[in-house]
Amino acid sequence: MAKAAQRAVASAAGNTAKRVGPLDGRAKRTAMVSVEPAPPATRISLRAGKDAVPALSKALGLALPDRPKTSASKGSRTALWLGPDEWLVIDQAGHDMLADCAKVKALHSAVDISHRNIGIVVSGAAAADTINAGCPQDLSLAAFPVGASTRTVFGKIEIVLLRTAEETFRVECWRSFSCYAFTFLAEAARDAAA
Repeated sequence: MAKAAQRAVASAAGNTAKRVGPLDGRAKRTAMVSVEPAPPATRISLRAGKDAVPALSKALGLALPDRPKTSASKGSRTALWLGPDEWLVIDQAGHDMLADCAKVKALHSAVDISHRNIGIVVSGAAAADTINAGCPQDLSLAAFPVGASTRTVFGKIEIVLLRTAEETFRVECWRSFSCYAFTFLAEAARDAAA
């Protein structure tokens, strides 16, 4: 059903339509690990050359990281380095980052991917082991410290992985792969608890 038709049906019924995420209501908790959908957030895929980075950093209110496997956070925003000219920027307060980037005159590309991606939070003593069930990345604190981020594989899909605390990770994946990723993580969490 088209969005306009959904709104019309909801308005006619006196209700407001509510967006339902593919992982709403799902959670897996064991004594060693918890796997839960991340709260809603806005996300942009940002591409820019070095000359645009200072202006974009100022507009977004945080310094865009410039080294592999790093991230930068300030307030509700986190920018993850994905390549020499590419970042994933997540705002957990839902602010309009496209409006912030539109103020920048330097050449860049900012695309809202909020509805393309889903976040999954994996936390607990066995969080790294749970993720390593499908990801070859070395997740030891020495190799992947707090704040580390990377684009990698998980099972058969591509993910972006961010370590937010010693025992907490954020897994970002495409919405169409979110049920696969969540089910894989939930099974791995069960195995890690055994």
